[in-house]
Amino acid sequence: MTSAAENEKLTRVGPGTPMGGFMRQFWLPAALSSELVADGDPVRLMLLGEKLIAFRDTSGRVGIMDHRCPHRCASLFFGRNEENGIRCVYHGWKFDVDGNCLEMANVPPAQDFKAKVKAKAYLARERNGLIWIYMGDAADAPPPLPPIEAALQPEDEVDFRFVQRGCNWLQALEGDLDTSHLSFLHFGAVAQDKVKQDNDQRHLVENKAPEFLVRETDYGIMAAAHRPADAHSTYWRFAHYIFPIWGLSPNWPIQANVLARGWVPMDDEHTMFMEIIRKNVRSGYTAKDGAKLAGAQVMDVQSANDTGWFGRWRLQDGAGNDYGLDRAVQASESYSGIDGIHLQDQAITEGMGAISDKTWEHLAPSDVMITRTRKRILEAVAAYGKTGEIPTFFMDEDALKNVRGGSFTAPQGTDWLDAYNAQMRIAATAHPAPPNNFLATFLARRL
Repeated sequence: MTSAAENEKLTRVGPGTPMGGFMRQFWLPAALSSELVADGDPVRLMLLGEKLIAFRDTSGRVGIMDHRCPHRCASLFFGRNEENGIRCVYHGWKFDVDGNCLEMANVPPAQDFKAKVKAKAYLARERNGLIWIYMGDAADAPPPLPPIEAALQPEDEVDFRFVQRGCNWLQALEGDLDTSHLSFLHFGAVAQDKVKQDNDQRHLVENKAPEFLVRETDYGIMAAAHRPADAHSTYWRFAHYIFPIWGLSPNWPIQANVLARGWVPMDDEHTMFMEIIRKNVRSGYTAKDGAKLAGAQVMDVQSANDTGWFGRWRLQDGAGNDYGLDRAVQASESYSGIDGIHLQDQAITEGMGAISDKTWEHLAPSDVMITRTRKRILEAVAAYGKTGEIPTFFMDEDALKNVRGGSFTAPQGTDWLDAYNAQMRIAATAHPAPPNNFLATFLARRL
């Protein structure tokens, strides 16, 4: 059981907290590159409990900084993005993307002290359609961007999906790690005779109680659920947790499942879920007659974004209308009565409360990925707090080269890691990973 003290440590991410300090040692995805236009409107961001603004200057550089002007704390969200800087409209002070004060417009030149004034700015980088932020100490050279396979794909070869959740980051992430819930929440009302026999998802319908194998890795945790399949074969579903906020879930067959899902803490009670997935990977599931499987579709209906701190990427249905729950549909067609996989997940994770009380839980063997991941995170946070040590897998551009979630069938009796490695060798041949040139750039900067 997770204790109250452990739950507090796992869930609190603001400045000065153990988890918040740990997470600030990694690059986190902050926004889509397309959200920022040169000399365009600043965008409010809430990340790790801090209110920030992001903007793209005249030269195309991205700045992310505390929204408060260091002069009188007026919000730079209302600022003028012009001529390679953001200008506070209160007194005209202007700052570049690095936080340097360029002008103190209401101060006579003889009394100007702009060289001594700096806005609190964070390092920002762009890669393949995403803007990343490093919220650690910029005086130390930051690590490379994470070499996660999906995040290394060219922007025109992937799709992005963003959905905001009104709950803590960990309980949202754990939905990815709890792979047995698919057989119930999403597939619970699907009859066995409706599923295609060549669709590996049929095993989720035929056998809803898998057994799990788990091992620690340099990057986090690896787990595999296994079920008997056809004669002399085993059906496997592999998932991974990657420090600090990433889940690689087994949504599709492993050969096609180039996918990563980040659970970015906005604050303790709000999470930005973002998914990177190779284009043309299936979305939703169909029955053997071609019809859609009720309750097993990806169909996010989003509200229009607004400019508030929590104004981006919200689903239209939510707690206010019980997530569109239809009891008649639940009784006859869908296990949950809620339309859409992400909305179903959102209803469950938000329904636990903004921060779930994990002392209430009675965890089972099927929850071993959850228990081991929590333990792994707590150990890593404790090590960082004691010695400043953090996992260094991202220093090796090939560290995650053969790390992918997904499903497959292997001959019965095959060692689980041997079966996985065989699949990854096939995947590497079919879709060679693009080069990660950020590590070379990072090393060059340090030498």
